[in-house]
Amino acid sequence: MMFRMTEVVKQLIIINIIFFIGKIIIGQNIIDEYLAFHYFGNPSFKPWQIISYMFIHADIRHIFFNMLLLFFFGPSLEDQWGGSKFLFFYLSCGIGAILATQGISYFAFHDSLNVLVTEGYNKADIMAVLNEGKYMVKWEEILNQRQFNNLIGSYNIATLGASGAIYGVLVAYAFLFPNREVYLMFVLPVKVKYLIAFYIIGDLIAGFKGQMLIGNAGGVGYFAHIGGALIGYLMMLYWKNHQFKNNRWN
Repeated sequence: MMFRMTEVVKQLIIINIIFFIGKIIIGQNIIDEYLAFHYFGNPSFKPWQIISYMFIHADIRHIFFNMLLLFFFGPSLEDQWGGSKFLFFYLSCGIGAILATQGISYFAFHDSLNVLVTEGYNKADIMAVLNEGKYMVKWEEILNQRQFNNLIGSYNIATLGASGAIYGVLVAYAFLFPNREVYLMFVLPVKVKYLIAFYIIGDLIAGFKGQMLIGNAGGVGYFAHIGGALIGYLMMLYWKNHQFKNNRWN
């Protein structure tokens, strides 16, 4: 694998680090409130969050592993495509990941909301409680665990991190260089196509085994990963079929 730092990859890593340091200095709650992605119906939602969310990370482990993967796999794509096309792809996967996740979130949220309305609760009253970041204990007696988690998680848990965009990068790398090998723990050689498939299958299993259909199951947005991977795959397929994969946009 190639470990040479390319310009757009370098700038993306720098921007992510700047935002992370800013989050430490300014305060996590303030940064997350304005820059992490909030559910469309939440008063904290702002249009720019569709981009800004992918530059905000929860902790040092979160940003370290995302930037490490970007550093390892991004430069080969940027060398193949040029900086402009790579940046377009990266941002598209990040945007696609959050839109896919929020689409699932919308249906999961309204499924739980409709159960409460059917049981006699007023929709406006439910939304008023959720807007305060609260919930009623009686809701837990009506909803099952998954429905309750989806209601609260969809509405009040913000999404953040570059993982959706990174998964798109991983899929693109596997698409272009399927038989290149990486060394797990710097010892065990594994072909990229198998490694990325393992990651994606693992996220699917973890996502469906969790108690939340969407959002951060155990702190990890598994379906955001899948969304980014899916968008990346569809873009690669489209470019291949239209013979765009070797075109540089610089």
